[in-house]
Amino acid sequence: MSEPRTSPSIFTRGAVDLGALRPSGSPSPAAGAGAGAAPAGGDPAGLPPGAAPAGLGNAAIIEVTEATFQAEVLERSLTTPVVIDFWAEWCEPCKQLSPVLEKLAIEGGGAWVLAKIDVDANQRLAQMFRVQGIPMVFAVVGGQPVDAFSGVVPESQLRQWIGAVLKAGGVEVETPADPRLESADDALMVGDLDAAEAAYKKILFEAPADQAAEAGLAQVGLYRRVQGVDAAKALADASAAPSDIEAQLLAADVEVLGGEAERAYKRLVDLVRRSVGDEKEIVRKHLVTLFTIAGPDDPAVSAARRALASALY
Repeated sequence: MSEPRTSPSIFTRGAVDLGALRPSGSPSPAAGAGAGAAPAGGDPAGLPPGAAPAGLGNAAIIEVTEATFQAEVLERSLTTPVVIDFWAEWCEPCKQLSPVLEKLAIEGGGAWVLAKIDVDANQRLAQMFRVQGIPMVFAVVGGQPVDAFSGVVPESQLRQWIGAVLKAGGVEVETPADPRLESADDALMVGDLDAAEAAYKKILFEAPADQAAEAGLAQVGLYRRVQGVDAAKALADASAAPSDIEAQLLAADVEVLGGEAERAYKRLVDLVRRSVGDEKEIVRKHLVTLFTIAGPDDPAVSAARRALASALY
């Protein structure tokens, strides 16, 4: 088996023929009126009432072999998304990824199941899934693999990936609060801007597309710019000097902080129309930063973005 890859890889549905993994004579999970149905008095994995799956002592984490694959992965995935973790005792990256997967599975409270497969003890399964490096993780929904990645990825990305798997499986669950984000928000609320800035930047380093962290970091910048500013004077100065770029930007900051974001957006859109060259770009960037604080779903931001586009072109 090759060395583990350390970056996520895209999986193409249909690349794995799961029919070859079913014992001879076993029905497909999608075939027959009774396909995927639990035995009388049991669960989809064929367990008696009240019995936990064989494995790691938690119903959300199970050990799977070739003999139990159909019941514990294929049939179970008809009602509950299953995430397969291909691992081995000698694999050091596996020792980094597996505990995080197990933690998230327990947090999930049964919304999805983590199926751990030892590649050394189940080489046929690894071959059928074309596992070339470990750790390798597959998501199985409705009896079919729907996505996969290889290597170790940050917990924040794992949470996003699992969220997408749950969505693909039609599972609606509340996303647990990110403790890192809560800590950053707490620092911001008490005015510890240095700690908040460092926390938001750390989140963005691990998850560059995290909109909440982007908004928090933009808010830190806003608070820094208005520290010690007399709001009334800033607005008066901007009114007296409509062509003063710095005065207008500061006035917009004061308005956003005072709950008058729409007024701030209009101020800067009008300033974009009146500005040229580098000054126009400075104003545009400042306005986009203010949009980031509110987030893309804010109706006022959507309207202001259309106005900005018109002002630019």
